[in-house]
Amino acid sequence: NGGASTSPSSSSTSGSSRKLEFKFPLTVSCVHFICSSIGAYIAIKVLKVKPLIEVAPEDRWKRIFPMSFVFCINIVLGNISLRYIPVSFMQTIKSFTPATTVILQWLVWRKYFEWRIWASLIPIVGGILLTSVTELSFNMFGFCAAMVGCLATSTKTILAESLLHGYKFDSINTVYYMAPFATMILSIPAIVLEGSGVINWLYTYESTVPALVIIITSGVLAFCLNFSIFYVIHSTTAVTFNVAGNLKVAVAVLISWMIFRNPISAMNAVGCGITLVGCTFYGYVRHLISQQATSPSPRTPRSRLEMLPLVCEKQEKI
Repeated sequence: NGGASTSPSSSSTSGSSRKLEFKFPLTVSCVHFICSSIGAYIAIKVLKVKPLIEVAPEDRWKRIFPMSFVFCINIVLGNISLRYIPVSFMQTIKSFTPATTVILQWLVWRKYFEWRIWASLIPIVGGILLTSVTELSFNMFGFCAAMVGCLATSTKTILAESLLHGYKFDSINTVYYMAPFATMILSIPAIVLEGSGVINWLYTYESTVPALVIIITSGVLAFCLNFSIFYVIHSTTAVTFNVAGNLKVAVAVLISWMIFRNPISAMNAVGCGITLVGCTFYGYVRHLISQQATSPSPRTPRSRLEMLPLVCEKQEKI
């Protein structure tokens, strides 16, 4: 987090680059997507974990390519924001993703949400505002990059939900089709912007082989993460996935403070706490609405029943 989480490449980039001096996030992202492509190919073609779902060429470009493109934007914006704001602040901003997901689904996809859903988003938005106002290391450019990243994350998650549910995709097939597109999209800017730096690093860095092993291992872990992300989306819904991702925010904020010792004011901590409580309350409201959708009251109008699945729609697993 998805989602509601930092992208696999951005998180590993910020961690491994400090040890290896490999400060090339686009290249690392390409390595991750290449590993995901190979992993999905082995899982489908060699291990036969899942049968290959045939997709027409026009649907690949109309459905999968936009999701891959938005996924790449999400990764780049995450890396940019981490250069200007602390990890703890960026993770807190990412908690705003459920709100952007609901708003996008309502405005663009015309999905219906009960008033309780909107009310439960109030503490999340309020907590984000309090955290932003009291952030001691606030940077407008990093803040904007993180906020636009929330929109990109929401768009990517909604597109993935539409792809998985509407086309009966499973997680491995999604990675199988998405990862090559993502590699193609990122390879050109990676070569143009970081190619000379990578070549210089290969010639100047002393322990190249162990470093490459670490980078490739992070790519394997990225495949495992991408697989789990799309599996969760397939098993639940886009908004539920983003809310579940917020559960790691508290741990991420604490660990980032322990490692980087970035200053956190009392009101800033309160704002982060309000955001996390809001996410928990939102999950509870979602659970109540889900129960009502599966066990509707006899008095519930038929038009209402037709709108409820849009909030908590489920798809049978393949």
